[in-house]
Amino acid sequence: MNVKKIAPEILKDLLFYFAGSALCALGVMMFTAPNHIAPGGITGLSTVINYLTGLPIGATALVLNVPIFLWAVLQIGYKFVGKTIVASVVYSAAIDFMGLLIPPYTGNPMLAAIFGGFLDGLGLSLVFMRGATTGGTDLTARLLNRRVRFLSMAKLMLCVDSVIVLFSAFVYRSIESALYAAIAIFVSSRVIDTVLYGTDVGTGKVMFIISEKSEEIAAEILRDVDRGVTFLNSRGAYTGREGEILLCAARRYEIVKIKDIVRSIDRNAFLIIGDAGEISGEGFREAREEDRTLRELLDRIREKSKK
Repeated sequence: MNVKKIAPEILKDLLFYFAGSALCALGVMMFTAPNHIAPGGITGLSTVINYLTGLPIGATALVLNVPIFLWAVLQIGYKFVGKTIVASVVYSAAIDFMGLLIPPYTGNPMLAAIFGGFLDGLGLSLVFMRGATTGGTDLTARLLNRRVRFLSMAKLMLCVDSVIVLFSAFVYRSIESALYAAIAIFVSSRVIDTVLYGTDVGTGKVMFIISEKSEEIAAEILRDVDRGVTFLNSRGAYTGREGEILLCAARRYEIVKIKDIVRSIDRNAFLIIGDAGEISGEGFREAREEDRTLRELLDRIREKSKK
């Protein structure tokens, strides 16, 4: 293990976790929680519990995440959950610390939902960039997806968040509270998409992985990142040996996690990572109507040219 190479990455991880957690905590303690808005996830549930019992939101979120972490370690392994545990501890501490410093905004609930969702999305994006999450909905959906394969991660996350939002509406005795929470979730998701993927959600990264342990690496990527992997036959020009190259298209924030998987299995693996200007298909942007129209037009031109 090369400490000189690992130390800067660990420092960068912590920097992103602290910055992201501070932004999320600002959104929760200044905007959403004071206005009885619980936008899904463990944080939303902790906000409702805080309203009922007075328990601190951050500490409650951490306690609720503990069984999820134990479940994840048993199902996935501690190597791939470690970053999320660290990020969650920082996030929970930031929420309770911010609660002592930041004055709550109790003005227009619509503004609270918009700005709370914006700060939450911006903060989570920084955490996601370093291959971690804050636990809660994301990690729960990933674990459920291993057993409920017919539902996508996005649908599972939506189901979990919807239950929490409806529960908050019952506790607060206000349908408006649930509607504002839905607005906050929408704003947060749009900010995350914009920060991580750019204005075009069809962009991403493409990876070529050359390793003697390609089967094992492919299985881990499929299981823990939920990304498809393609085997390409290859032959070394120098050695003349037959082999396989793994081809994987992924979101930008998923690259760090995939690299961790590859290095944990084969430290000598050869990686090539490049930008993909556009990716369409399952898990990415679906083909747009104008793209299909253009292809149909080109097909007609080709047919006429043949006649």
